[in-house]
Amino acid sequence: MRPEPPHQHGKTPHIGVLLCNLGTPTAPTAAALRPYLAQFLSDPRVVELPRLLWWPILHGVVLRLRPRKSAAKYASIWLPEGSPLKVWTERQAALLQGYLGERGHQVQVRWAMRYGQPSVASGLDALKAAGCTRILVLPAYPQYSAATTASVADAVFAWGRTVRNLPELRLVRNYHDQPEHIAALAASVQRHWQAHGRPDVLLLSFHGMPARTLDKGDPYHCECHKTARLLAEALGLSRDQYRLTFQSRFGRAKWLQPYTEPTLVELARSGVARVDALCPGFACDCIETLEEIALEAKAAFMQAGGHEFHYIPCLNDSAEGMRALTALCEQHLAGWPTRASPDPSAAEASRARALAMGAQE
Repeated sequence: MRPEPPHQHGKTPHIGVLLCNLGTPTAPTAAALRPYLAQFLSDPRVVELPRLLWWPILHGVVLRLRPRKSAAKYASIWLPEGSPLKVWTERQAALLQGYLGERGHQVQVRWAMRYGQPSVASGLDALKAAGCTRILVLPAYPQYSAATTASVADAVFAWGRTVRNLPELRLVRNYHDQPEHIAALAASVQRHWQAHGRPDVLLLSFHGMPARTLDKGDPYHCECHKTARLLAEALGLSRDQYRLTFQSRFGRAKWLQPYTEPTLVELARSGVARVDALCPGFACDCIETLEEIALEAKAAFMQAGGHEFHYIPCLNDSAEGMRALTALCEQHLAGWPTRASPDPSAAEASRARALAMGAQE
């Protein structure tokens, strides 16, 4: 069991929010990628293969070859402050505390990574040490998937098995159709179009999942389609003005289709001159958006005959995106005493009056 923070009678309990993202290496190097990928690809939620089959492939092939290749991709998008995913998630957490505070909520917000640092366990430990007796866990995944949202839940429950005095916990399952989130995505696209004009086709690229996850009952595929449909409706797009695709394939198995890069090649060869791309499955920019879409996908489209390709950034720390996250937190914090607590002396006087009245009866 983890050691419990010192208990103080009469101490005002606090409420915490833990914003969780996927994870990132600490540096764009093969040495930093190896432990990160080992943790990520060892998660049975991520790779649903028998250990006896997957372990020799992971440790004998993948972790020998992939770290160096991935390190070069990370290096191409690395920021002076570090990994884009880490930078944006940290900013979102800081701003979320500010936005909630402006709305009158007294909460403490921390951020964590499912893989890498700071870990989910360390984030929960920090909130508990700060006196939080109620914690809202917010996975930064708009669409639910067992490989993402459920994996965060696994980490939370694993931490819970090591804690004697558990806080009350809530977990946000998804927000793929939250009106404020759809409105924030639409505002981001419209702002880009006001500055750069409109494309022939808007490409909505979501992270890929093995096709068998849909057959096994994972709702991710359906929630991606709903996000795309609601966003297209908010933008007033007809069906031929946008495409939904899936990126980031790994291995030889069949994944959710249509695939992003082949779709872009097909569009270019069919005479589509300009494509704008948005990744509505990501709360903030990362290697999958900045390298795979903004660089690799763009190159594939242009080489196939396309004339113009624009990547529209994720919501990141935009005002619209932060207002949507704030509204999401308010929805899931409902019923918890997040507003300012009454004056302790006033509460004590009220109890004394009640006791005195009881004694007179």
